[in-house]
Parts: sequence; structure tokens; C-alpha cells
Amino acid sequence: MDTPMKDHIVMTPKSKTSNSTTLAIERQSIPIESKPSDKMHVAGGDHRGIVINKEIVSKGDDVPAQLSLEFRVFLVNAQTGMHTQESRILQFWFIADLGEREQATVAQEFFRELVSPQEFPRDYVGFIKKVMKLLQHKYASILKVEVTLKQLEQGQVPPARPLSADESSLGVAPLLTAEKLLELIESAYPNPVLEEELAREHGWEQEAVAALLVELQTKGLVRAVEHGAFTRAGQADSQLQVVKQMPTMVSAKQPTIAIITAQYCEKLAVDTMIENKETFVRYTTVGPGATRQLAGGARGLRRFGESNVYTLGNMGAHRIVCTKLPTVGHTREAMTAAGNTTTRLLGTFQKVDFVFLVGVGGGVPHYTDYSKHVRLGDVVISYPVEGKKYTYVYCESAKSSPHGGFEFETKEYCPPNSGLQEIAAKLHMQATCNGGVTPWVTYMEDGVNQLKQTDAEHDFSQPSADTDKLYMAIGEHDLIEVAHPAPSEGMAKRLSGRPRLHLAPVASGRTIAREDQLRQHFSAHTGALAFDSEFDAVIESVLGNCRESFMCVRGVADYKDGTRRREWQPYASLAAAAVMKSIICCMDPPTDA
Repeated sequence: MDTPMKDHIVMTPKSKTSNSTTLAIERQSIPIESKPSDKMHVAGGDHRGIVINKEIVSKGDDVPAQLSLEFRVFLVNAQTGMHTQESRILQFWFIADLGEREQATVAQEFFRELVSPQEFPRDYVGFIKKVMKLLQHKYASILKVEVTLKQLEQGQVPPARPLSADESSLGVAPLLTAEKLLELIESAYPNPVLEEELAREHGWEQEAVAALLVELQTKGLVRAVEHGAFTRAGQADSQLQVVKQMPTMVSAKQPTIAIITAQYCEKLAVDTMIENKETFVRYTTVGPGATRQLAGGARGLRRFGESNVYTLGNMGAHRIVCTKLPTVGHTREAMTAAGNTTTRLLGTFQKVDFVFLVGVGGGVPHYTDYSKHVRLGDVVISYPVEGKKYTYVYCESAKSSPHGGFEFETKEYCPPNSGLQEIAAKLHMQATCNGGVTPWVTYMEDGVNQLKQTDAEHDFSQPSADTDKLYMAIGEHDLIEVAHPAPSEGMAKRLSGRPRLHLAPVASGRTIAREDQLRQHFSAHTGALAFDSEFDAVIESVLGNCRESFMCVRGVADYKDGTRRREWQPYASLAAAAVMKSIICCMDPPTDA
């Protein structure tokens, strides 16, 4: 009679050195009546169904792993302050009928749950136990996981997780430097800001602020306007005209495409793509008595009215207008300012039919699927994925579901006319085919060369690949650094200076932006591949003004919402602007109405 068998999770040591251990954890059918021995331990109680082999077993005929994932753990000892750095490699084998895409998705979910900050196992035994428990109770499509743990050096200071402007300034007075002052003035641009308010808002000495403003003026980066306020200046000011009202334009010169940016480097990047450009700034100088808060991080900073900057010119066969919003964010002031600026733009240029929101964002990494993985410098275009009807989604709130996971309250947006998205899909197909055409690379190269001549403060060239690191927070001080997934055999490898194009929804929401795990869950729920710093008020204004074609184009500057890794922002802005120009140059020429 056949011996009754039952599936167990079996852990077998494969190799061990002075600083590394490799273990195989797999599903095996073993006799139900198996008894513990000096070579094997059969667990009971809460751990029933788990078997531990005590002897190292070396197998030379293993099938190669189907997926592999590597990460480093930086754990800080609460008592000593010292930290341990470990390398951990997970290799996966799956059941026969699971496709490659499904394999990557399962491995991604397994990894996310394994390193969940709430239950991250801090020691070797706990980590292996959690791998076994996940295989036993949840991930039936995984046949085997091989784990290699390697002890690295101790005592080295762990890397700092990049923070957003919100997080880094939370409860800490920023250090007064010329760079910080210029950042605040650029953020407010085109709205002027007052010297005394810059000082008062951040607890700085006004005399020190005044001295740095003189330094910035000497460098030609800042200029004074009325009532003791200051605004950003630059090499492009030779094309700038200050006006009280926009001059009347003949019908043929009216723009049909509007481009909205929020950061100064984003506008510089877009302006580089525009030919025959001229810039108009309209200051609403109503005197220092009528003041408002500056939207975003510099809360309480006063400005005069609502100033506007419009750069007009040509892109391909089209007339373009580009503007810059004050810093966006989800305070009431920020929402109002962003919506008002968009409404004024569309009211001033009434022949605009197409609106692009162009700039930086945060990419959504895929730890196991090379084809889905978004890296710094890539570009995400707002596009509906299968089963979803939106291109942009804002998360208003998130709460734990009683059935596990999370419940999200969202606002969803989709352009009534999908013509821009259809053009983007054709460009994406060209780029992914062998020998595919990527016109944005040429636009980027031209842009870098132009910007070297006109803006010395921002470096728009590609930063070193060594700075593109993936970090996950697993506690107040502890971090994981995850390796980027490698291409499978036969996959085209990335080429330096050639951003990849991704089509997926763009998401936002302060509720989810600050938590790695929550953001990952929301990304999986919505299909989003990029986050930005909350442009839902802008999109609502676009739709409210009856513009039926709009698109978000986000160059990936970090893995949050675009505000954290400043060294990548100029390059990511230029990548987004170049992709936008590629789309515009594929559009049908405007018809004179």
C-alpha cells in the first residue's frame, strides 16, 4: 500500500562560509508519519508542516532560477548605535503553468510582504521563518525560494533615505544659504517675494538674507521688482517683456497648445524645446498691504497678487504657450493658486485645445520585472491601463480594510478626447520595436547644449548611474537598498542617455506619498507608474474650462513624487519636455478657423 504523503515546506542548507549562508526552501511531499531524526526536524504545533534539514545538501543538478532579486539591509542596533549591513539574495522557482509576467507579479508581492515595515524580521532566524511561513500559507505558485545571506561590513554610516521638501523641513529651520534662497525664489516664480518675509518665515536674520540677495543679484540670478520684492532672473531675460496686459495677437499667432510646469527647471527645459520664443511676465503689483501665502513649502511667504509668466513660440507646426505655476501642493492656498493660474491661462488664450502638464515625478519601481521597472530619467505618460478608465488618479484617503489590504478613496480623471494618448502609444511602440525611433533623444541632446549656454545653475546632463539607488524604509532608522532588476536573456538592455517611455496612469496624494508600502499598494491597485506633487486642481480647471485633450508627462526624478532627488530633476525635466515635443510634432497641423 502506498505511503500517505503530504506537502511540507522543507528548508535545506546548501552552503555555508564564515560570512555567508545559502538555504533552499521548497515544497516537498513527504510521508505523513515522518519522525524527527538527528538529520531532520519535523516541526509541530504552530509550525506544523515545516521540516528543517540539519545537514548541508549540495545539489548540482538544479534547474536555473526563473527570477532573482537582491537587496541590502542596513540595520541599526538601538543599544550601541552601530549598524549591520547584509546582502540578501532571493531566487525563485514557480509552478509550470505560471507565465513570465505572473511570475514577476507574484515575486513582487512576496517581496513586498516579506519586507513589510510593520513586521520586518530583524534577525536571521526570523527572516528565514517568515519566508517559510509565506510559502506555507499564501504563495502556492512558488515552488522554491533559495536564500543567500551575506554579512557585509559593520559600523559604516547607513545611507540617508532621500526626503521630500515637506519631510526635510518638518520641525527643522532650514539653513540659510544662497542655494536655499534661490530655491525659494524659483519656487515662487513668477510671483515676487519680500525680503523681510523670507527672513521671518524661516527664522533668519534679515541682514543675512539681504546680503545673500545682493550676492544673487551680482550673479544675475535674482532681480529686484517693486516694493522691495525679488524674483528670479536669468540669461533668457533678453527675451522677456514685463507687461500690464498681454498684447493682442492676430488669430494665426494664437497658441493652440498650452504647457503647464511647476518648477523653474521644468520651465527652462520646456522653453528650450520652443522656437522663436518670447516671454511675457504680468505682475499684479497691488502693494504690500494686499498679501497672500505662497503655495507649497514656503507657507506664509507673501507676494503681490497673482503674477503670470507666458512664453510663446513654435513647436513643429504648432503655436505654443508655456506657463509656470507657483509651487503646487494640497493646502487650500496651493489648490486655489494652481487652479486660478490655469483658469487665467485658458481665459487669456482661448484658442488652446490641448494642455500638457510637463515636469518631474516619482517612479514606481518593480523589483522583479525588468520590462515594468521605472528608473530615474525614464518618462511616464498618463495613459489608461487595461481595466481602468482614468489617466490620472488622486488619493483622498486610505484606510486598512477589515478583509486585509487597504481601501482607497480616489478622484479619477480622463480626457474626453484621447488623441494625445493614441499618439503616445504609437511612439511607445516605435521605441520598443527593434531599431525603434526615439526622436526625444535628439531633442534632449540639443536641449543640453542650449542650456549649457543659458543656465549655469542647473546641470541638465544625465547624473551618474551610481546615484540611481532604490531605498525602502523599514523603520525609523533602518533601510533596505534594493538592486534594480536585470534583463532576462534576449531582452534589450538600457542604453545610457536614452530614457525609456512608459504608458500608465499618474497618481498623487499626500496620504500615500510618504509611505513606501502604502504607495506600492496604491500603485498595484491603480496601475500607476508615477506619482507627482498633486496636480488634480490643475486638471479640474482644465476640464472645467472645457478642454477635452490633456496629458501628464512626468520625467522620473526620484521614487516618491519628484521632489526629493534634486540632482536628477533637471535631467528628468528635459526628458519629459523632449518626449512632449515628440508627441506635439506628431500631431496634425492646426487648421485655421
